[in-house]
Amino acid sequence: MALLIRSRLTLALLICGLLLAVPGPALAQRMTQDEALSLAFPGADVSRKTAFLSAAELERAREEAGDDVDIGLVTYYVAQEDDEALGVAYFDAHRVRTLDEVLMIVLDRAGSVMRIETVSFREPPEYRAPDGWLDLFAGRTTEDDLSLKGDIPNIIGATLTSRAVSDAVRRTLALHSVVAPFATGSLP
Repeated sequence: MALLIRSRLTLALLICGLLLAVPGPALAQRMTQDEALSLAFPGADVSRKTAFLSAAELERAREEAGDDVDIGLVTYYVAQEDDEALGVAYFDAHRVRTLDEVLMIVLDRAGSVMRIETVSFREPPEYRAPDGWLDLFAGRTTEDDLSLKGDIPNIIGATLTSRAVSDAVRRTLALHSVVAPFATGSLP
C-alpha cells in the first residue's frame, strides 16, 4: 500500500514538474529590459531618456505612422561608448491578438532599424515572429513601405503578429523622427 501511495505521489510530482517546464502565457517572458539592452549594446553606457511631445509633435508622428500613435510620452534608451552615440532603443508594448508582446526596436544614428528583439510574447509560441523575419526590418527607415502589402511579407499563420510588429516598427520610427535624440544639443 505504501509503495502504491509513493508511486502516485512520484507520478503527481513528475506531472507538476512537466507542467511547470512547458512555457505557457504566464511563463512566456523571454528576457528582461536590462538583458535586452545589454544584448543590443554590449559594454556601452545606456541612459534612459524621456520626451514629452507637444500636440503638434504628436500629430506629426500620427501623420507618419497613422492614428496608432496615441501617447505623448516617449521613453527611450541612448547607448554611448567613449562619448559617441551608438544607437537608441525603444520598447514597444502592444496587443497581438488577445495577449501582449513587447519588442525592443533599436535604431542607429541615421534613424534606420538596427535590430528587433522580442522581449516578451504572451501569445502561443507558434505565433511568435521568427528572428529571420524580424531581420527583414534591418536597415529600414520611415521612407520604406513597412506594410504587409509593401516591403514586408506576411508570416503565414501569424498575420496578427506580422501586423503588430510592422505597426510597432512604423510607430517607433515615427516617434524617433519627432523625438530626434541625436539632433545637435540633444545629447549630454
